Amino acid sequence: MNQLLPFSRLQIASLALLLASAPSMPLRAQTPLPVEKLPASEFSLSGNWMQIFHEDEPERGGGPEVGDYLGLPITNGARKVALSWDSSRMSVEEHQCQVHVVPYIYRGPTQLYFSEDRDPETQRVIAIKNYISNYQQTRTIWMDDRPHPSEYAPHTWMGFSTGKWEGPVLTVYTTHIKPGFVRRNGLPESDRATLIEHFIRYGDDLLTHVSILTDPVYLTEPLIKSQDFGFKNFTGVSWTWPCEPVTEIRERSKDAVPQYLPGENPYVKEFPRRHGVPEQAAMGGAETMYPEYQLKLKQMPVPAPQK
Repeated sequence: MNQLLPFSRLQIASLALLLASAPSMPLRAQTPLPVEKLPASEFSLSGNWMQIFHEDEPERGGGPEVGDYLGLPITNGARKVALSWDSSRMSVEEHQCQVHVVPYIYRGPTQLYFSEDRDPETQRVIAIKNYISNYQQTRTIWMDDRPHPSEYAPHTWMGFSTGKWEGPVLTVYTTHIKPGFVRRNGLPESDRATLIEHFIRYGDDLLTHVSILTDPVYLTEPLIKSQDFGFKNFTGVSWTWPCEPVTEIRERSKDAVPQYLPGENPYVKEFPRRHGVPEQAAMGGAETMYPEYQLKLKQMPVPAPQK
């Protein structure tokens, strides 16, 4: 018994020292840190997110009006393409199930699910997977520092994305995106477009998505957009978006592409007349993005209201 007593005293002394130092040690299990204060290795977007519908309602619902290009830094080429656009083109079988490209898809009516692929040995995050219910797209954001592929690699609707955590912000770089549109009223996006995104999580309930689209063909300046999502536990909500093209207009030949020749679009002036916007301003351009453009608006004739 006497031989064991010194060892027992050492144990008691060590336990007393540990207890004395306990108040200065972080109690992570008892008091979880806010998301924005977590170490970079512990940030996560995992879970279900749903859009906030009161934002950008025309984009989330039926789509913007024909001829509404206000506040968009488009080129003359983009404007000409949009003015030739006929909305019935979406009834052509090739376009009925055309997926929204990644710079636009987060503005459509959609639900998001984020998950992680981890290395089975180290548990390091290799990729962040983002399932997008709109057109049932699964997007991969590579987190393992791999390079982007050759410029000759195939382009896809979601493009090729790599990401990194910058504090509580997930920054994503995307290339190799298929041609698509900037808005659903004919404004195009080319296959040379690139995208930078910031996913910013605030606490447990709010996610802000900021996108910066650069397109040397159809934009004169980067187009910056943002939208918010709320964290949701979905019950009884469909995650599928099945789409199968059908022939809707039988009188039209299959090789016909609905379009308007220059100056023949009969709907272009409806938007400015309905809202009292000068026709020149409705045609958009980088200049219409900035507050000082209001001074020019005062000098422009306003069309008569549409009856």
